[in-house]
Amino acid sequence: MLNKSIKFLIENKLVAILLLLFFMAWGIVSTPFNWDTGILPSNPVAVDAIPDIGENQQIVFTKWPGRSPQDIEDQITYPLTTSLLGIPGVKTIRSSSMFGFSSIYIIFEEDVEFYWSRSRILEKLNSLPNNLLPDGVNPALGPDATALGQIFWYTLEGRDKDGNVTGGWDLQELRSVQDYYVKYALSSASGVSEVASIGGFVQEYQVDVDPELMKQYNVGLDQVVKAVKQSNRDIGAQTLEINKAEYLVRGLGYIKSLDDIKNAVVTATDYTSIRIKDVAHVSLGPAVRRGILDKEGAEVVGGVVVARYGANPLEVINNVKEKINELSAGLPSKELKDGTTSQLTIVPFYDRTELIQETLGTLNEALTLEILITILVIVVMVFNLRASVLISGLLPIAVLMVFIAMKMFNVDANIVALSGIAIAIGTMVDVGVILSENIIRHMDENDNNLPINEVVYNATAEVSGAILTAVLTTIISFIPVFTMVGAEGKLFRPLAFTKTMALTASIIVALFLIPPFAAIIFKKKNRKPTITYVWNGILIASGLVAIGFGYWLGLALIAFGVSGILKLRQTLDGKQNSMLNVGICVATIAFLLATYWRPLGFDRSIAFNLIFVGLICGVLLGGFYLFRQYYSRILTWALEHKLLFLSIPTVIVVFGFMIMRNTGQEFMPSLNEGSFLLMPTSLPHAGVEENKRVVQQLDMAVATIPEIQTVVGKAGRTESALDPAPLSMYENIIQYRSEYQKNEAGSPQRFKVNDDGYFELSNGKVLANPNLEVSNEQNYKENHVSEPLRIDRNLLIPDSDGEYFRNWRPEIESPDDIWNEIVRVTKLPGVTSAPKLQPIETRLVMLQTGMRAPMGIKVKGQDLKEIENFGLQLEPILKEAAGVKDEAVFADRIVGKPYLLIDIDREKLVRYGLVIEDVQQILEVALGGMQLTQTVEGRERYGVRVRYPRELRENPTDLKNIYVPVQKGSPVPLSELVTIRYEQGPQAIKSEDTFLVGYVLFDKLDGYAEVDVVENAQAKILEKIDSGELVVPQGISYRFTGTYENQLRAKKTLSVVVPMALLIIFLILYFQFKSVATSMMVFSGILVAFAGGFLMIWFYGQDWFLNFSFMGENLRDLFQMHTINLSVAVWVGFIALFGIATDDGVVMATYLTQTFDKNKPDNLKQIRASVLEAGEKRIRPCLMTTATTILALLPVLTSTGRGSDIMIPMAIPSFGGMLIALITLFVVPVLFSWKSELQLKMQNQ
Repeated sequence: MLNKSIKFLIENKLVAILLLLFFMAWGIVSTPFNWDTGILPSNPVAVDAIPDIGENQQIVFTKWPGRSPQDIEDQITYPLTTSLLGIPGVKTIRSSSMFGFSSIYIIFEEDVEFYWSRSRILEKLNSLPNNLLPDGVNPALGPDATALGQIFWYTLEGRDKDGNVTGGWDLQELRSVQDYYVKYALSSASGVSEVASIGGFVQEYQVDVDPELMKQYNVGLDQVVKAVKQSNRDIGAQTLEINKAEYLVRGLGYIKSLDDIKNAVVTATDYTSIRIKDVAHVSLGPAVRRGILDKEGAEVVGGVVVARYGANPLEVINNVKEKINELSAGLPSKELKDGTTSQLTIVPFYDRTELIQETLGTLNEALTLEILITILVIVVMVFNLRASVLISGLLPIAVLMVFIAMKMFNVDANIVALSGIAIAIGTMVDVGVILSENIIRHMDENDNNLPINEVVYNATAEVSGAILTAVLTTIISFIPVFTMVGAEGKLFRPLAFTKTMALTASIIVALFLIPPFAAIIFKKKNRKPTITYVWNGILIASGLVAIGFGYWLGLALIAFGVSGILKLRQTLDGKQNSMLNVGICVATIAFLLATYWRPLGFDRSIAFNLIFVGLICGVLLGGFYLFRQYYSRILTWALEHKLLFLSIPTVIVVFGFMIMRNTGQEFMPSLNEGSFLLMPTSLPHAGVEENKRVVQQLDMAVATIPEIQTVVGKAGRTESALDPAPLSMYENIIQYRSEYQKNEAGSPQRFKVNDDGYFELSNGKVLANPNLEVSNEQNYKENHVSEPLRIDRNLLIPDSDGEYFRNWRPEIESPDDIWNEIVRVTKLPGVTSAPKLQPIETRLVMLQTGMRAPMGIKVKGQDLKEIENFGLQLEPILKEAAGVKDEAVFADRIVGKPYLLIDIDREKLVRYGLVIEDVQQILEVALGGMQLTQTVEGRERYGVRVRYPRELRENPTDLKNIYVPVQKGSPVPLSELVTIRYEQGPQAIKSEDTFLVGYVLFDKLDGYAEVDVVENAQAKILEKIDSGELVVPQGISYRFTGTYENQLRAKKTLSVVVPMALLIIFLILYFQFKSVATSMMVFSGILVAFAGGFLMIWFYGQDWFLNFSFMGENLRDLFQMHTINLSVAVWVGFIALFGIATDDGVVMATYLTQTFDKNKPDNLKQIRASVLEAGEKRIRPCLMTTATTILALLPVLTSTGRGSDIMIPMAIPSFGGMLIALITLFVVPVLFSWKSELQLKMQNQ
């Protein structure tokens, strides 16, 4: 069936052409890279930076205003948690009880569908027992999103027509616009789950009653409350029909102004009305707030857009931006005193678009460079331009087919998923190389002058089985990855899918599209000289036009045209012409690589980069050429000295396993998001004003760092169930500048520089970038900029002949240096340190563990004070553990919030004929202020609150003077009825499955592996327990949590997955060769490659390895060499390597078997001759596969863009493994020869 399909397409080439066009068009439509599709529609694959590896989680959010965390825990959180635990599929329930609200996080098993779980929760909430919760308390289901959905943060700012900040807006004005205009408009954007507000003041009507006046007029607080409630009511009185016309009747009574409240009647005495203004002061004021937003020291109002679960983040952000453009025209403006018009503007300060686009850009660049390098390798090693075009065309078509599959199966495009394509390039090319090389060989041996169709078919049919087996080995080896669950499954199942689809696509293209196109390309054509002259003339003309438009690649077209004409004039013969064309092609590709790869950096000229690219490719390809030239000699020596030779791979394997046992472990390398999240905390007793001061100080301190672009700090929470942060927790979102200033396309931009090295500005001034040397400083004393890294970048003048503008100071070499600067300037008294975090990374950690650090200890118990004390005992012990960063160790201060307890004396109540309710109502209104009603002013709603004035409730002494009305007699002061005392209590109560929980956070020092640090900490704690220095109290338990738990689960999964992958590979090999011995020979290549991967990991961690400069660039810095820990990314790289490593062995073993079947050797000399014959015949395609894999990974290994942090660890095993796996090109023949010699020896006995 397979061969029949191949033959059909060879004979019906139009069908093949139509298939090609179909796949190209559909792939372009589905591409995630934001290409201009022209006349084709655009329906791209969903895009995000990294996969959502958070838990399958829902939130139940319950408000109970004014209540303490202990009340919330006892009366809401605990009873709700016990009820919700019975829902099917629930794995665990975490909860947080804070001042005024309860957040319950229900974590479901991974296989539970997201919206099904929501419906089950709603069913449970609707069927709660009547008296389970206090009256008036209604739990609500949170938004259909997770905290990872926070994709877009913004502020509302007044700006002039030039975009300069003008101010002029009160915080309550900004908050009203945000709550009643911007929020609703953005919520309507497709894919948005909610828009949450933060910052500023929510306006409300405040009625501050005067107790002395109330006493004078004999008015009780309850009467004032009643008067306010009854003064704010509209009614509908049905309809009236007048003169056959129907009128709708409305009774208007909503409060419209302060006067409406002031004039509300409280009571009437002797025909005289006592109004509210007679006993109270009525004003507009701010409501109590639990969230503050600050931008570089100035308080602001803003919001966060949360994407719906499963929505395409990039598409949602674009939808939000469209909405912003629509509503911007309707935002209010005002004229300031100086005549400036201040227009309200939505200003984003965190936009995930840039991270997504940069991540995709990194992958797009890597794939493009890999394809270019592949073409270079094929051109040099095949030395056939037509075959090179044929093989190279395979890659882009196969990649487009992967995008089609991703769209069909709803697989998001992200750094991990698309890395599957990047690491599959070697295997994808492999099939095309083997097939094309075999077609060329059959054409050379075509002595019978068979038709080209038959030659191509015979060549394809001969190797189709080997190709299918080799690729199936890699495809099926990835099947165990699909069995991964949890965070590691969400991370790498998409990668397994894309790699599988890439290899499947490469088989389809290789077996069904390459043969018909090979028949077209390799068909001998006798063109007339005139047509050839015209064609070459067109090439030259096109080249001249291209140069005219600034495209220097036109020189290549001119060179090809001139080469063709020289051949026609017989100045060059066919062989010379072919060599010249190959040379032109190699030079063009090298130039393109130097231009777009820029391995030495954008600050170095193209000439330097071209020399470097030429040298590195030349050295590697030259090494492969020498390997091919001396292959027969080395193989002959190996056949004669089998044991000595086989000792080499044996030693490598032993070293590889030793390195594996001593390599550090972590769950995943951190993705550089281009921003930081600083999350310190203040002491629990800090109030609103103190926290506001601290967050402003943090922002201002960070803003002084020249590399920082924007910093916006948040204290407390947004108005969302997704954000249960206490007021003492800060989140400072810090965006730092890219190393070099970029243009709108995201590429480094050159700017105009004068002869003395100064950058010229559009305002006539100049600046000296500290990274560049300048001269004649005395000439620029008057007009130079004093702080060059703080200027508005729009003042720089783009100039293609200028210099790149580096945004970082010379001493800042990496984002880690910027973080160290942030840590240095944010050491404030009363503020804890914070681990190094990033926005997405933090959301994922908090979703998975419930804490704000990647590493920590979860302490469980039944008493908060005991939990806190035990956590405090763990603090100094953790600091002693090797690898733990001292300043990052912090135990939760749980019981540190000061409580003011008003204890009512029941005996005294009896004396005055009062009940508890009488006193509590007075306290509730007088102190906290009760929101009695809500005004309706068009689309805006504002609360009305009655309370005592601040000056009468500022301290316990004032509280004692609050009067409680008595039914008969004068009001009684509160001091006669209650005792007021202080007590420390919890600021927030966290629990898990009804057990109270506290956390001890810590972080690791740079250079240490995550698992090693946790194991060191575990050992240190056990040591203290064994010595009696630490005693675990009865009822207290502890365990380490964080991404460490993910690593343990991943390790457990991989211990099954990796052996499964190896077993499957072995079974495929056995089904191909029907021989255990031959299968074991091929399988030996995996062990050697496995060891090679670990050797490369070991070399990366050695400071001496490649620690020298070449052309002014340190090679360790160029290849970003540092200690590589064993992570899931590295193991996935090894699984990919297993498949690639068997390919060469399968091809070699197949030809050894075929050669032995054909030659039937019957003595030692013939056996070795047959082995040499098979080896020499297959060495070129095998070397091309290895060379392509190794060289194609070079751009990945030198990549510095977003996402490279994850791609590089996946690429290292393949790079090192394939370098060492070259030895298998000798191992398989030697072992095959040894087996045959033993069989011959046994036959002769």
